[in-house]
Amino acid sequence: MPTEKHVAIYLRVSTKRQDTKSQEPDLKRWAEANSDQTVAWYRDKFTGKTMDRPGWSKLQGAIDRGEVSKVVCWRLDRLGRTAKGLTALFAELIERKVNLVSLKDGLDLSTPAGRLMANVLASVAQFETELRAERVLAGQAAARASGRTWGGSEKGRLISVTPEQIEVVHSMEAQRAKITAIARATGLSRPTVYRLLAEHEPK
Repeated sequence: MPTEKHVAIYLRVSTKRQDTKSQEPDLKRWAEANSDQTVAWYRDKFTGKTMDRPGWSKLQGAIDRGEVSKVVCWRLDRLGRTAKGLTALFAELIERKVNLVSLKDGLDLSTPAGRLMANVLASVAQFETELRAERVLAGQAAARASGRTWGGSEKGRLISVTPEQIEVVHSMEAQRAKITAIARATGLSRPTVYRLLAEHEPK
């Protein structure tokens, strides 16, 4: 007897302090509009720089078993942020005849235009990741060269935190670095690191 297939809706955020609330309304509307299809939800709180994530591994297993007819995500970078990982995924989905729909990108892998757009967006996601990393390193180097101290206070005056420092904090947190390690690497106090993670959560 053939296995009944379902639509896999995938959500991902990078850190434990983030949630998927910004992604859920559009995905729920899509599910309601396609209520004739069986839907299963898969979620991750993990960096997009690797495809080795708990939620994705569960979804990958369902794909391997032939249980998935379509993968739906809010935006393509929720699936991953490396061109290598995404293009390999596209090739596998096409081979297995599993469609991919990205709501915010208007992408449908079942069409030639959709396949072209998918590979372009994969390259863009990788570019953004590499650019972010370069900004972080440049900010750290500039801060060290100028002897800048990030976070804390000086004679009652709060020292401003640079955008580069915020990037460093989130980059290290996404890699599951401990708060103490983040504070040591950036020169920030632990309370300041906690504050930045709470106030500047990337979407």
